[in-house]
Amino acid sequence: MLLAADHPARGAISVGGDPTAMADRGQLLDRLVRALTRPGVDGVLGTADVLEDLLLLGVLDDKVVIGSMNRGGLAGAAFEMDDRFTGYNAATLARMGFEGGKMMTRIDPDDPGSLATLEASAQAVSQLSDHGLMAMVEPFMSHRVNGTAKNELTPEAVIRSIAIASGLGPTSRHMWLKLPAVDDMARVMAATTLPTLLLGGDPSGPPEEYYARWEKTLSLAGVRGLIVGRTLLYPPSGDVESAVDAAVGMVHPDQGEAAHER
Repeated sequence: MLLAADHPARGAISVGGDPTAMADRGQLLDRLVRALTRPGVDGVLGTADVLEDLLLLGVLDDKVVIGSMNRGGLAGAAFEMDDRFTGYNAATLARMGFEGGKMMTRIDPDDPGSLATLEASAQAVSQLSDHGLMAMVEPFMSHRVNGTAKNELTPEAVIRSIAIASGLGPTSRHMWLKLPAVDDMARVMAATTLPTLLLGGDPSGPPEEYYARWEKTLSLAGVRGLIVGRTLLYPPSGDVESAVDAAVGMVHPDQGEAAHER
């Protein structure tokens, strides 16, 4: 059960209909601290600026920490698909004692910038493996709609993205996937033997809908847990603790019960 907090570094600070929901850094850190101290939350994914603040706040002891590596594909930019590695590198992640690095790998067949992202992702997979670290790959088939990059969230698109991502680099020894929970996830998960975490994305619709989808998908072979950010840190109810506890209850049922008692 991991929290995701690397969105701001890509200029993605909106949540639902609020375009600046994540703009206040003090508020973001407060929500992260409250979430990270809930029973059953195993760790966090973030960029150096966020993770170093959390280290200084003393909330990362005994936590799994994943560094975000490519944040150059700024939201809404013409070069969004050429997602440069402007964050962590493998050597720094190893030196910090973190567990691995995450890379978003969007593939737009109509955008030449995707080729550079694929190449850089393959190099990162190789470098992380050399250090014995997890390479968490978050693949999407993407396309532009009226100039805006959109991820294709159909089973067929996710299956295709899995096939491409799984072949990146010289080894899949330490590779994990970070995937959206879409329709027909049993067929989607049949496309890989790699361990997988489910992402949350930008929340839309009633929370009960995506919680139910997560719970159903977590029962599939290969799905090891959740890695969710805005959905839990900025829930419609405003109650971070309850949102996190509900997610924990799906991944660690015993911890979810302990959190409820607290």
